[in-house]
This record gives sequence, C-alpha cells and structure tokens, in this order.
Amino acid sequence: MKIGLTILTIIIGGLMTNQLYASEWEIDPNHSSIEFAVKHMMISTVKGEFKKYNASIQFDNAKPEIAKIEAQIDVSSIDTRNSQRDEHLKSADFFDVTKYPQMTFKSKKITKINGNKYQVIGDLTIKGVTKEIILEGEGFSPILKNPWGKMVTGVHATAFLNRKDYGLTWNAALETGGVLVGEEVKIELNLELVKKD
Repeated sequence: MKIGLTILTIIIGGLMTNQLYASEWEIDPNHSSIEFAVKHMMISTVKGEFKKYNASIQFDNAKPEIAKIEAQIDVSSIDTRNSQRDEHLKSADFFDVTKYPQMTFKSKKITKINGNKYQVIGDLTIKGVTKEIILEGEGFSPILKNPWGKMVTGVHATAFLNRKDYGLTWNAALETGGVLVGEEVKIELNLELVKKD
C-alpha cells in the first residue's frame, strides 16, 4: 500500500513540476516572418509571406523536446508583392480563402538532433486537408531580456511540402514544355518569441 502511494505521489509531483516549469510564449510579429518559396516557370523562385498569424507555444527551456506548438495563419494575409497574383492565390484555384480562411499547424513530436537543432513533426491543415509535415531547424535560442523587460527567445525552421497534397492543384502548361508553377513549396519560419506574463 505504501509503495502504491509513493508511486502515485511521484507521478503527481512530476505532473505538477512540468506544469510549474512549462512556460507559455507568443510570437512577436514585428520581429518574425512566415515565408514560402516556389519555382516559377521552372527557372526562377518566387517568394511570399503571410502577414497575419498567431501561435500558442508551451515549452520548458530545460526540455525543449516536450514543447507543444499550435499555430493559426490568416491565409488572406498572403503577400507576394504582386496584388494580381495575391488575388489569384486567394481564389478557389488555390487557397479558396472564402471557404478556408485559416491554415493550422499542431506539433506531435519534437526530436533533438544535436546541439540546439531539432526536428518537429506535426499536422498541417490547408483547405480542410491535414497532412503530416517535418520542420527542421534551430531553437530555442538562449533566453534573453529585451529592452522592454520581456524574456525572448528565437526559432528558425524550414519544411518542404507538395502543394498538390493539399488540393492546390492549379497550373498552366508552357509552350516550351513544363509548367508555370512548381509543385514543391519551401516554408521558412523565423520567429521571435516573447514569454507571456
């Protein structure tokens, strides 16, 4: 009986310790970016970004591998520095923002590769389609205090996906062969995180 109580006490204590040291962080949009890149006409790379997004991030800086990440991106905030192209991307040919205004990401597993390099596996949902993706990068950086007294840290990560997996299938054939828009999309995250009070 005493052994059972001891084990239960250890388990409860461990859960309380995790809750005590797990901190919640949010993205500082003024010092962060969520960007993407895709081939155009198979010869050049077009880049863009999403301007509006938010995330709930919980982690213990002593154990980053137990972090939990949930993010939402406002798809209508897409910006490729060309308004006509942006409107096309928002249309039913691509993101169909009227029906699917957000894309979401939820982490499932975080694995340390070496040093502060990590691999994050999670579910990315676009246009109602959920697929598992792998993010690889660096983070969390050393925690510092910014000039306004807030604790901050940084994360950099990249991932690759096939846009057709998410129903983004529109394309146009070129007279010389090939297609107008590449299928592989590179995603790059540069995030500055601020610890919530």
